[in-house]
Amino acid sequence: MIAVDSVLPPAAVWRKPEAWAKIDFISDLHLCETQPRTFEAWAHYMRGTSADAVLILGDLFEFWPGSDAVQLDFEGHCMQVLADTARDRHVALMVGNRDFLITADLLQDHGVHLLADPTLLHAWQHALLLTHGDALCLADLPYQQFRAWVRNPQTQRDFLARPLAERVKMGAGVRHASEAGRRQGPPPGGWADLDADAAVDCLRRAGVQRMVHGHTHRPGDSVLAPGFDRLVLSDWDLDDPPSRAEVLRLQRNGFVRLDPRHADRRG
Repeated sequence: MIAVDSVLPPAAVWRKPEAWAKIDFISDLHLCETQPRTFEAWAHYMRGTSADAVLILGDLFEFWPGSDAVQLDFEGHCMQVLADTARDRHVALMVGNRDFLITADLLQDHGVHLLADPTLLHAWQHALLLTHGDALCLADLPYQQFRAWVRNPQTQRDFLARPLAERVKMGAGVRHASEAGRRQGPPPGGWADLDADAAVDCLRRAGVQRMVHGHTHRPGDSVLAPGFDRLVLSDWDLDDPPSRAEVLRLQRNGFVRLDPRHADRRG
């Protein structure tokens, strides 16, 4: 088993501003040009939500080839949606396993905050450990080895030294492989899930009992161990059946899961 402290650093601590009344969590939108309905649903939600903050817990994009991708039509349009939203509310992004090349400087240029993985969020009486989730899928050893390789600074420097067009082509290959995998369906036993013992260890280290994460595409609430639980975010896909998209909203009195089309209600 991979040591937990080698893949999850100590959590950054963040306390919500006093004036906030609603915080939205979303993740795993996997935005790309071939998913236009998903993009439109996300753009409509971002510009209309009544939340004071939108926290994106990884994999906003199917693939992010580097900061110079803002000159591309689709990627530039997505960044403009983020910038438009950030003028009206707090927007923070945690990088995932598909968009880990997004930089703090690029986000700052668009008014968006980089959210550390993991982050310990204090909001009202709630204390939550936020993470994308991929680092805790310890049973998927090939993925963990790949993750370590692509997160290596030298690997990233070598990749970013390639021309943008070449990086985009490589990203298309990643997308096609991902789409083929979705069409084939989950492997026996289902897609990889978080290691419950490792997740509980992370919660104990942070001194909290609840985790919010994405990555696994298994939305719902579950108990990790007595006294420890998690809320898993939904992926978004409005272009392939069955359609799915969900916002997890936190308010003073707790959590509610919303259809993003209803996230603009002021109640």
